[in-house]
Amino acid sequence: MCGIVGVVSHNPVNQLIYDALLLLQHRGQDAAGIATDNGNTFSMHKANGLVRDVFRTRNMRSLFGNSGVGQVRYPTAGSSSAEEAQPFYVNAPFGIIMAHNGNLTNWEQLKIEMFKNDRRHINTTSDSEVLLNVLAHEIQQATTGYSLDPAAIFKAVAMVHKRVRGSYAVTAQIAGYGLLAFRDPFGIRPLCIGFNETEQGTEYLVASESVALEGLGFRFLRDVLPGEAIFIDIEGKLYNQQCAENPTLNPCAFEFVYFARPDSIIDGASVYATRLKMGEYLAEKIAREFPLGDIDVVMPIPDSSRPAAMELAHKLNIEYREGFIKNRYIGRTFLMPGQAIRSKSVRQKLNAIGSEFKGKNVLLIDDSIVRGTTSREIVQMAREAGAKKVMFASAAPPVKFPNVYGIDMPTRAELIAYGRTDEEVCREITADALIYQDIDALKRSISDVNPALKSLEASCFDGIYVTGDISRDYLDRIEFARNNPKPETDDAIRSQLNLNLAQVD
Repeated sequence: MCGIVGVVSHNPVNQLIYDALLLLQHRGQDAAGIATDNGNTFSMHKANGLVRDVFRTRNMRSLFGNSGVGQVRYPTAGSSSAEEAQPFYVNAPFGIIMAHNGNLTNWEQLKIEMFKNDRRHINTTSDSEVLLNVLAHEIQQATTGYSLDPAAIFKAVAMVHKRVRGSYAVTAQIAGYGLLAFRDPFGIRPLCIGFNETEQGTEYLVASESVALEGLGFRFLRDVLPGEAIFIDIEGKLYNQQCAENPTLNPCAFEFVYFARPDSIIDGASVYATRLKMGEYLAEKIAREFPLGDIDVVMPIPDSSRPAAMELAHKLNIEYREGFIKNRYIGRTFLMPGQAIRSKSVRQKLNAIGSEFKGKNVLLIDDSIVRGTTSREIVQMAREAGAKKVMFASAAPPVKFPNVYGIDMPTRAELIAYGRTDEEVCREITADALIYQDIDALKRSISDVNPALKSLEASCFDGIYVTGDISRDYLDRIEFARNNPKPETDDAIRSQLNLNLAQVD
């Protein structure tokens, strides 16, 4: 999961992109990058770390130009090395820089095609670099001569949709021409566009979440449609075209559960309102299945579960209290690479207020339970703070399946609910009781807020992969690769490439 931004302005955009990335920092804390276009010259700076740490005054001063793109990243494909920080750059045709949010499901096959058919070399293990080279190749195929027009760009994006599978929201700057933004035909990853009227004319900002627009004074225009491409030339003229044959809107349910900021609106649904609804439906289930007299107090696990916990407490007429204080200078543990790091970070991230727990039967509300590491630590912290009983509720259903569309939960063995009953999960996290949201209730929580959202990408809960290309064999392969990493030596890469080419033949 990443956050992307693209800007076309009549003034320097380095500070604007920087500020937008700060507003999207919650979407990725592994790396950050900005690239700007100054005529026919790109300026770029990127590195591992938070936005505030990656960019210094000297870096910002070197980012010339009135248009550009940026990204905050956490790795789901490839590695977390600085070389795979985005944006990526390719010099032909025209020169393109690109930022990508999502995950391609056929990137390995495309990488082989890039080498064998398109004669393009991919220098990293990032699916985003593959996507950039597919786009560059298709733009080259769609153009004649030395000029580029919107029709050729849209033709190229249409071919990208035909070749690429998976999830992708993209912002790309074409040197000397303008900003291109597009979204996969299933609309899995979010992307929206806003505008600002200035004395020099209209400027546009494309971003993963509406909060990046509003926080910078831009007016929300609309969401980019599934399969749609938007091109804004350097003069600020906007062109758009539907480039997919059968687009459908299937936004990722986990955006509403956890990733997105509550003050964002995604595909017409307020994230905050959907989380209130999650609390309402969870309250109804608890009222049916739990003896409410056993619960003294409801407490959220800050921050993303707070709206659901507040609404749940209100519906059940049970006291709502804040029992955990969050250290806001610790990253989101779900986004941290490595189980040991996540486990260690929980107690650095949260601290219990003993007086709120002592002698009470506590119902803890979290947005979801993925690996169970955080949940187990939090239950233990509540007990150590003096809680008599610790009950645990999840505003989301059990996470039982890998997510292959850009969320770092790719192996079934890492998911605490996979192959376990709710009672077994309850014992694993050492809670006295455990209750999950129902999958239908989660989907209603989102569609109630925007009835137009009739279909959701909820594969991590229901195992249904909307792109239609995910098989058990595919999941087995990515799990094997994750569990058996191999050093990328020159000989190993060459041998694997020869093997793959032979398989294609």
